[in-house]
Amino acid sequence: MSGKAKNQARKGPLSGLRVIEMAHIMAGPVCGMMLADMGADVIKVEKVPGGDDTRRMVPPKQGGESAAYMMMNRNKRAIAVDLKQPEGVTLLRRLIDGADIVIENYRKGTMEKLGLGYDTLAATNPGIIYCSLSGFGRSGPFADKGGFDLIAQGMSGLMSITGEGQGRPPVKVGAPVSDITAGILAAMGVLAALAERGRSGKGQIVDTSLFEAGITHTYWQSAICFATGQSPGPMGSAHPLNAPYQALRTADGYINVGAANQANWERLLKAIDAELLSSDPRFLDNASRMANLNTLVEELESVFVQHPTNYWMERLNSAGVPAGPVLSVGEMHTHPQTLARDMVVELRHPSAGSVRSLGLPVKFSRTPGAVDSAAPLYGQHNAEVLKELGLDDRAIAELAGKGVLAS
Repeated sequence: MSGKAKNQARKGPLSGLRVIEMAHIMAGPVCGMMLADMGADVIKVEKVPGGDDTRRMVPPKQGGESAAYMMMNRNKRAIAVDLKQPEGVTLLRRLIDGADIVIENYRKGTMEKLGLGYDTLAATNPGIIYCSLSGFGRSGPFADKGGFDLIAQGMSGLMSITGEGQGRPPVKVGAPVSDITAGILAAMGVLAALAERGRSGKGQIVDTSLFEAGITHTYWQSAICFATGQSPGPMGSAHPLNAPYQALRTADGYINVGAANQANWERLLKAIDAELLSSDPRFLDNASRMANLNTLVEELESVFVQHPTNYWMERLNSAGVPAGPVLSVGEMHTHPQTLARDMVVELRHPSAGSVRSLGLPVKFSRTPGAVDSAAPLYGQHNAEVLKELGLDDRAIAELAGKGVLAS
């Protein structure tokens, strides 16, 4: 395939694979980002005019570029093609014919209207893996509806179990977890389809959604509901099955304590000099502690508020009790464990200069991935990518003159 040498230059276990990303905002770009971080050559195809809507999610900006766009699109190359023009669609078909994977998150039927549906693409590239991300999947009564994280969190049950407690307004998870998880599930599905293609030589459709991504976060609560017929409600930071397993107030903030089993419960009491609670009938075992959770929290916090978080961290760590501080995002960025795992990286951007991004959360012993290039400018790689298709400077200039390409 044209451009293979360029692709092989990327590091990671997916080096040698080419991905065409026709996706915007978050779920699809998360999938593309994961594959790019693991070495795939991801070519992001942005609309004309304007490109990915994330480019306009400002403030904040860095060097005139959207910080949100730069986070989601590092390690990718980008072209800007007008798919309303036949020549733009033809260019994209040529790219896909030489690709391994297509990622798209358009509304149902859009790709087919463009002549880029799976059946059409597979006719000339039978090994293509076609990854479709949407709000609710490609089937069912909601298949035609658009996808939004907030809507998915509400319909998946997530917002009914998130928040401080019963009777309070519904709360969504602070991070767009259905968007992000859908992207991760899509990447997992793509890799499974690649493994199967190695046996059969055939591609297939990988179909997942924000709705299903949200549902996967209800494993514990769904287990409770299946068993009891009752839908669990919000519990703040507490666990629906074990106690104490939650954030507790200290003299200067909060600390998460994971003393969920009996051995850790006893270690906790010894570490905080509260061993009298071990004989309290309200807290004898996990079932008792769950039944008296509010009282348990009051008893523990009456001890924890006497000293700051760092004091308790030293004592609990020494005792082998699972515990951790509740950090802000900025504090997380500078934590020694974050830095030791290369989860904050510095990149050079063509216009913004030095920018930071989050690192690759999966490590490989033999074929490490890398976050080594900043997000592209709008249309930055038009000429580079099209030359890999065999177009010369004159042909590229003609397409740009017609508005098929934008920069």
